[in-house]
Amino acid sequence: MEKRCRLGVALLSLLVTACGSTANCQANTDAAAPAVRESGIVYGKGGDFELRLDLARPAAGGPFPAVVFVFGGGFTSGSRTEWFTEINRAAQRGYVGVAVDYRLTGLRDESGRPKYPFPAQVHDVKCAVRWLRANASKYSIDADRIGVVGYSAGGTLSLLLALTEPNDGLEGPCGDPSVSSRVQAAVSLAGSPDFVLRHKISSYDVELLLGGSPEQVPDRYRVASPLTYVGGHDAPVLTVTGSFDPRLPQQRLLDDGMRAAGSDHTLIIVQGAGHSMYGLVNFDEDNPVWSFLDEELKTTR
Repeated sequence: MEKRCRLGVALLSLLVTACGSTANCQANTDAAAPAVRESGIVYGKGGDFELRLDLARPAAGGPFPAVVFVFGGGFTSGSRTEWFTEINRAAQRGYVGVAVDYRLTGLRDESGRPKYPFPAQVHDVKCAVRWLRANASKYSIDADRIGVVGYSAGGTLSLLLALTEPNDGLEGPCGDPSVSSRVQAAVSLAGSPDFVLRHKISSYDVELLLGGSPEQVPDRYRVASPLTYVGGHDAPVLTVTGSFDPRLPQQRLLDDGMRAAGSDHTLIIVQGAGHSMYGLVNFDEDNPVWSFLDEELKTTR
């Protein structure tokens, strides 16, 4: 096993709750550490939709690496407020924790069609990263160390942040285009690397997002799928998934593709778990997600 906190493809009976049982890494945890919290900060506009974020950071010191948390909900529903506890935990561990909005397909226009289809969602999370980097000094952020953690639909967006580059055409108009939307590490909790396979699990939300079936709009499925962008310059990615989650075959394809490209990918399969995030990771404890983020965002290279 490598010295770094990497498990390769692992089949686990339970998600490991102590890094010490998988690798020699030290968690940066201080439950008593004071944190400064700010809520509802406007970071941009997506069309006529005001985009906001919640932020928690250590009260003193810095600059600190930042971790962006992206909620799930099939792109139709969900809220940044679901990450209330996790961004506080991040601040206690020496990060600036950030929970972000993105536009949902549950919002409809006058004709009843989704008001914000893809790629609005990836435009928004890229805008959030640019905003954090542009405002790094104000919020004690190390602009060179920004990671992302997403669950389900948020995990898919995390993968797109990690794998896409400006010439892929997904940057969007929000924020300062001269500021990079690149992340240095990404965690996908039960995300979907391939939208054609995702459509087979649940077609309704995918067709809302992409405007039709794979047969009707194949190019949109290709553009939206993180697998499309796997290459040699990807940010390190950790995928955590349940052995009973039907998304697992997609995540194995991602693992195979990133390894073949020479990219850094770790796949953890939690035995007996399904699609629930809380069956995959407990952010209140030491776990492989914190270990991965510590290794990628806090280690001097």
